Parts: sequence; C-alpha cells; structure tokens
Amino acid sequence: MNFETMTIWCWLIPVIVGAICGILGYSIGKGPIKIEDNSRELDNLRAKNTKLQTDLDACTKKIAAAQTLTKTTTNKGTTTASVTAEPMTTSSFAFDGAAAKTILGKVVKQDDLKIIEGIGPKIEGMFKDHGIKTWKALSDTTVAECQKVLDTGGKRYQIHDPASWPMQAKMCYEGKWDDLHKWQEEHKHGKL
Repeated sequence: MNFETMTIWCWLIPVIVGAICGILGYSIGKGPIKIEDNSRELDNLRAKNTKLQTDLDACTKKIAAAQTLTKTTTNKGTTTASVTAEPMTTSSFAFDGAAAKTILGKVVKQDDLKIIEGIGPKIEGMFKDHGIKTWKALSDTTVAECQKVLDTGGKRYQIHDPASWPMQAKMCYEGKWDDLHKWQEEHKHGKL
C-alpha cells in the first residue's frame, strides 16, 4: 500500500463513520416528542391550596375564639358573663414613636398601615373603608379577608400579596420594631 492510498482511507473512514452517526442521530432525535400536559395537576394543586387556605382561616378563627376572655362578674347575687373581643394578654402595648423612628429611620404615626411592606396610600384607604383602621385590626384579619379587600379594587390590585400583612401589623402593634425592620430588610418588596 502506498502513502497516497493510506491517506485517502484516513480521511474517508472518519467521514463515512461521521455520516452514519449523523443519520442515526437525526433519525433517533426526530422520533415522537412527548409533551406532558400538567394542567390537570396544576388545577389539583390550586384546589388543594384553596382548601388549605380555608382550613388555615378556620384554625385561625378557632384560636382567636379560644383566646377570648370570658369574665364572670357577680352583681348582687346574679351572675352575668361578658365576652371581650380582645385576646388574652398579660400587658397592653403602648406605641413608642421614638423607638420606631430610631429603628426604622423615619417618623412613624400610630396605626399608619403604610409602614407595612406592600401597603401604600390607596390600599390603606381600601382597608380603612372596610373598617380595618389599626395595626391591631389588621393583625386580627386573615390573609383571605385581606385578599377580599384587595379584590374590591379590581385587577390592578391582584399583583399584591397580603400574606405577610397581618404578621407585620402584629409586629407594629406589639412594638417589635427590630423584628419588623429585620423582616422588611430580608423581604424587599415581598421578595427574598
């Protein structure tokens, strides 16, 4: 065998093998592509989420009911029971605007709902129109009730997520400014 014949085979064999591999790869790759339809699973997960939210709201209401304080007073031999709407607490929380300003770096007015991450002037107005005017009232409101208030504003308010609003309102009501500041720093605009 001479040198020229050997050089041709050195080129020809890889070209033939490459062509065969290309044809096989194309025919295998061109096979039917199976695309899964996950819409049914997504619908099932949405239904489960709605049920879980309903269960959570029911549990929250049971906890609130369990925490109500029933006072029995005796008045001239008759016993009357009165139920207060306030949950049992060992102390009442007093608003300290100076502490809030020191930690948050801005003046905070008592029961200003706009201090809560995600609530602006228009949403605050919507909540006040629905009788939720204080941090305490918002902290006692369920996420589902917050969503109902947002829904009254139309489509432009659907992008807002009220999941943390009651929790933030409770921090404000209880004067836990360090916790509120830390949470808001970690969750800028509701995002981690």
